[in-house]
Amino acid sequence: MATTAAAKPKVNSNAVFSIVSYVEDEDSKIGDFPSVSKEAREAAKFKEWLPTWDPATHQKYDHLKPFKHEDKGLLGDPEFKSLKSVEGSTYKALSPRLGSEVDGIQLSQLNEQQKNDLALLVEQRGVIIFRNQDLKYKSFDEIKDLVRYYGPLDVHGTFGAPLGHPEFHLVFKKPSIHDSEEIFANSLNLIGFHTDVSYEPQTPGITFFGMLETGVGGDTQFLDSIEAYDRLSPLLKKKLEGLKAVHSSYNQDSNSTVYSNLRRKNPIESIHPVVRYHPVLKKKYLFISKGFTTRILGLKKEESDFLMNFLFDHQRSCLDAHVRLQWDENSIAVWDNRRVLHSVTADWNTPDIRHAFRVTSMAERPVSTKEEYESWTPEQETAELLNQEEKLNSTPAAYYNRFVNN
Repeated sequence: MATTAAAKPKVNSNAVFSIVSYVEDEDSKIGDFPSVSKEAREAAKFKEWLPTWDPATHQKYDHLKPFKHEDKGLLGDPEFKSLKSVEGSTYKALSPRLGSEVDGIQLSQLNEQQKNDLALLVEQRGVIIFRNQDLKYKSFDEIKDLVRYYGPLDVHGTFGAPLGHPEFHLVFKKPSIHDSEEIFANSLNLIGFHTDVSYEPQTPGITFFGMLETGVGGDTQFLDSIEAYDRLSPLLKKKLEGLKAVHSSYNQDSNSTVYSNLRRKNPIESIHPVVRYHPVLKKKYLFISKGFTTRILGLKKEESDFLMNFLFDHQRSCLDAHVRLQWDENSIAVWDNRRVLHSVTADWNTPDIRHAFRVTSMAERPVSTKEEYESWTPEQETAELLNQEEKLNSTPAAYYNRFVNN
């Protein structure tokens, strides 16, 4: 259930958005296309990958219509023979439950069964970092075709992309030593665990993130939402099941468009279960994140804030359910954007460029149970959308009487 509307008034921007947004006073244009500064363009190794903001794409894209997702993990071999039989391949667990490091497998050369096995392996391990990859040297279309195998590709509403390829989400830290100073001028830290674009009606699944250029630092931290949920008491789990939360892109849109007026898609709000069901793993997990989850329906503001802050603190402090990936310039991380959350580590204080890309496949509509997953249809979703505005605008009492206690 989702709704779109014109942008709300802008809020105070965070300096981190200058890593992914066009900054008018600092950056420049390549012809008619806003891009990073001339200094940054000259310093970058991968110039064809520089972020641009094409005015022709302004409000050109719609959010995806409801579709039935086919999870390739359901076709995977639990023994992963097609991958583990590759000569010279190595596998190392980063922790008992979460994360693996793989070498000797080229993602650009996978056959169909290997792609299916990859999906299942990523879903089971949460996140896998593949070393010594050549994917960034392939064409944009080849990379998109690989990720599109797992589902339709996301087009981000505001962040920079290679010209003509809005399916890529680019991160570009300019060659400056002042980024961390700007970030921490008003914040104690930048840890913000989230799943990408969870405000979409159907949210990301298998996600590829590749490093083009980097120095030291900027590790990515990942959190296992299945384990975070399992740590909760049975009583609290029971209380959380059935709750619905609002996920919103309005804050991200407002922050990003402080810098650039480009908006490929209008901002959106969607309603998702607080406890979500994974169709391949057959497990439940917490599906909220501080960046995008704004409130829990049916609760008053103070109640909603109290419960969300408890869960956000639990996610952030649950260090024994985290792994931390260190990057090099030939690594690709592939993760299940449903069951794991991630956060940047903004510890850089050198003029090194940090340049990376993300391509994200979209997965199923978030649901609470196996029965909901198996019975869900695009037609049902379209009908549910008719109640979206009423749910979003109901008082807690009205929501309870209309949608819970009926």
